Amino acid sequence: MTAPRLLTLNAGSSSLKFAVYDATGDLPLRLSGQVSGLHGNPRLQARVGLEVVADEAWTGTDALDAVLQRTFGWLDRAGWREGLVGVGHRIVHGGLDFREPTALSAAVMGRLEALAPLAPLHQPFNLRGVALATGHFPDALQVGVFDTAFHAGQPAVARLYALPRDLIDEGVLAYGFHGLSYDYIAGALRKQEGPEAGGRAIVLHLGSGVSLCALARGQSVATTMGFSALEGPPMSTRSGSLDPGVVLHLLHAKGMSVEAVTDLLYHRSGLLGLSGLSGDMLTLLASDLPHARQALEVYVYRIAREIGSLSAALGGLDTLVFTAGVGENADLIRARIVEQCAWLGVHLDAQANTGGARQISLPGRVKALVIPTDEQAVIARGVAALLADRADGQTGP
Repeated sequence: MTAPRLLTLNAGSSSLKFAVYDATGDLPLRLSGQVSGLHGNPRLQARVGLEVVADEAWTGTDALDAVLQRTFGWLDRAGWREGLVGVGHRIVHGGLDFREPTALSAAVMGRLEALAPLAPLHQPFNLRGVALATGHFPDALQVGVFDTAFHAGQPAVARLYALPRDLIDEGVLAYGFHGLSYDYIAGALRKQEGPEAGGRAIVLHLGSGVSLCALARGQSVATTMGFSALEGPPMSTRSGSLDPGVVLHLLHAKGMSVEAVTDLLYHRSGLLGLSGLSGDMLTLLASDLPHARQALEVYVYRIAREIGSLSAALGGLDTLVFTAGVGENADLIRARIVEQCAWLGVHLDAQANTGGARQISLPGRVKALVIPTDEQAVIARGVAALLADRADGQTGP
């Protein structure tokens, strides 16, 4: 008899990540995979440990629905559907109400759909994944685990904008994102650094989206993303923080529509806009074009500035952590950021940085670490916790 299993899904606009865990003990990982290239020539890859068990590519551009159905079909044929008791979904925005893993009923889904304008690159795709998984795995509990939840306990001064109180009461607040990643890193710091979790730590989640989070003993006290996933340093195609007057200028002086401004800020800005070449870090690092070099300079400068700001929020700095695609793999970017933070007491160990070491700083007051993140594991823990609560008779929201 197959042991009970959990499936985790992270459905986005350009990729789909999935994993299968045993729903027992410490939730051992059994399968991990992803479908990349949704905008052209999708490719499904899956591994059991280090063994590749699937590597399928097809031509053309597939919508998320088709990719999900193809992935679910492969999971069925490969036997991973057997024993499935829960499906966990990364949901980017939980608003004010959703702070714990939550069963995704029709009523809950309606409330989450209302938040889609606050995370247009992610929320609609997250929720579409829920809808299709509900139809394909009707006997499994569908569970949402929320990116915003990790930041919900921040002090009010970190969440409030200087806006009229009626807007604040309606929920115009700094929510913060990438919470699943930060949750995982906080746990990893507790395991590796002890119960203090690295003390005053700043985690740099550097992927296609970019944010930083200040942790005090593993708890979020401030983060760079706010009401939406636009705030903070420049990202792959997102602008990052800018003067609100720029938006007013685009709307009034330039006569752009709201839809056109939204597209500009989410899809045509950031590293892509600055470089005029690409939002891909590898492409920019390989380029000799002046605007590509300048885009990277702005990227590093703005991240270093945010580190200074978050250090002030923490009252000092003990640990600097790099994670996500760029943070884990782009040693040159890590080096440039650490070098700009020498004033804080962190100094680069160049050999460790290029050699794949966990600690990339020289001995001193501040440690710089590289820790791979694992959002899927956090999702799986959330599903397991909710299933356990239900088994104990606590149904939750």
